[in-house]
Amino acid sequence: MKTFINILMIGLALFSSSCSDFLEKHQPQGSLDEEQLYTPEYVDNLVISAYAVWISGEDINSSFSMWNYDVRSDDAYKGGNGTEDGDVFHNLEISQGIMTTAWNISDMWQRLYNCISRSNAALQLLNEMDENAYPLKQQRIAEMKFLRGHGHFLLKQLYKKIVIVNNENLTQDEYDNLSNTVYTNDEGWQQIANDFQFAYDNLPDVQAEKGRPTRGAAAAYLAKTYLYKAYRQDNPETNEVTSINQEDLKMVVKYTEESIMTAGGYGLESDFNNNFRPEPEFENGKESLWAMQYSMNDGTTNGNCNWATGLIVPNIPGVTDGGCDFYKPSQNLVNAFKTDDNGHPLFDTFNDDEYVMTQDNADPRLFLTVGLPGLPYEFNTNYIIDNGESSIWSRSNGLYGYYVSLKQNVDPDGIFLVKGSWWGTSMNHIVLRYSDVLLMRAEALIQLNDGRLNEALTLINRVRNRAKESINASTSLIADYESDYNVKIKVEPYDNVSSQEEALKMLKFERRIELAMECDRFFDLVRWGEAESVLNKYYSAEAEVCTIYTNAHFTKNKNEYLPIPFAQISASNGIYEQNCGGW
Repeated sequence: MKTFINILMIGLALFSSSCSDFLEKHQPQGSLDEEQLYTPEYVDNLVISAYAVWISGEDINSSFSMWNYDVRSDDAYKGGNGTEDGDVFHNLEISQGIMTTAWNISDMWQRLYNCISRSNAALQLLNEMDENAYPLKQQRIAEMKFLRGHGHFLLKQLYKKIVIVNNENLTQDEYDNLSNTVYTNDEGWQQIANDFQFAYDNLPDVQAEKGRPTRGAAAAYLAKTYLYKAYRQDNPETNEVTSINQEDLKMVVKYTEESIMTAGGYGLESDFNNNFRPEPEFENGKESLWAMQYSMNDGTTNGNCNWATGLIVPNIPGVTDGGCDFYKPSQNLVNAFKTDDNGHPLFDTFNDDEYVMTQDNADPRLFLTVGLPGLPYEFNTNYIIDNGESSIWSRSNGLYGYYVSLKQNVDPDGIFLVKGSWWGTSMNHIVLRYSDVLLMRAEALIQLNDGRLNEALTLINRVRNRAKESINASTSLIADYESDYNVKIKVEPYDNVSSQEEALKMLKFERRIELAMECDRFFDLVRWGEAESVLNKYYSAEAEVCTIYTNAHFTKNKNEYLPIPFAQISASNGIYEQNCGGW
């Protein structure tokens, strides 16, 4: 039970029934008089509604977690029943046939701006509040700017050339005439950073109500924004990385300082898998800097579940009937977890034979990320994953393989999975976690290349050592896998690093396996300027064994970003400009 999210949903229900128009406008509307408008209770309702939209505005077909859009990476197949099942995401998966009029291109744009609108509506009134009457004024403003920054960040990852709506006091006419080119790419990232900076300066180290961001969460998001900003794409005619800015990298280092994180009580979980468990004793653990809060059995219909990952559930007859089997781990990702006799990655996931569970060494995070044939689904021995001809573990009859994502799913026999129109779970969605902070800091130190490569290696090794220790952690669910299923588990820290190039290879590989199936992979490839080379190599290898990728091809300076939706360009009367790439 998450107290804050229950209050949040009740507040949304009360507020939206009388003032829903206000939420999507920038000027106060409706029948409320000014005396009612500027009361702490009314402002609190606006703040609550700005949080609630991130839950109520979620969609099973294009989730704010971005899993639907991460099918563009080499980590995951779209899955489902075949290429026509969610065909617009199949087009993203193969980088072909993407239309500016496709619903999934327009839908995410619209819903994210609705989220930003909620924050701006709250900010309008917060700015006018008397701090004596509303002592939490600055903290609530910081929370709303954090949420606004989150919305803009996701939009910038997806669309690049976005409208920055960072003035909550615009008139309707000013709003209608906003441009998506008023800021350069670098300036756009800075505008997002400014919101997180305000949040960092005004949020407490600890929040009593889980779900509200803290100073540490703001620092992490600020660092992440500067890391994206550092990889400059200065030429508006291309998406190429033209330089890596040293001052931005220094800001990443500044906001990932250990002291900031320890002040909020953040650190690595002893067991990697604790981050992906729905039990109350594991949710909002020390590695979770900021998470979307979900619940069930809280007095609301079907609970306040996360329905947006419902398509990822496999279809197990009599157990998860209606599970749609989307977002399936790729063979290439599984191969990436293979390790050598020293417990280090093999790095090349294309030229090696496919991973064989009883023969190849593997990083233990494989078994906590991917459900493999021959192993229990969600660690429940009642359900052993199978890849036989009559297997129930693939709705596509093996077209997308038989692997299953574990991080978004929960034990089907437990109490944390419910069925509504589709499957939902009460498990939180972690937006920012501590291991990402360590790896962001390591990346910045490596790219600065100012003599701190060993410090970066220490950070990478902290993540690798946690993976090693997870095998024997008290909460480990895979402690018996070696004896019971004959798997070979081996992971070790690196001994040393000899060059920036070697350190970057370690860092990039560590990000992939640590954050696998958490929807960062595609955006990392774009940020590094490697999407075209990595994905076309991936397509070529996949096409040899899978007809899905026969015509796949990633076009440089086009497919890095989604096109600006046709409906938005049309509604702007030509003010919005399209991304490069000949859309």
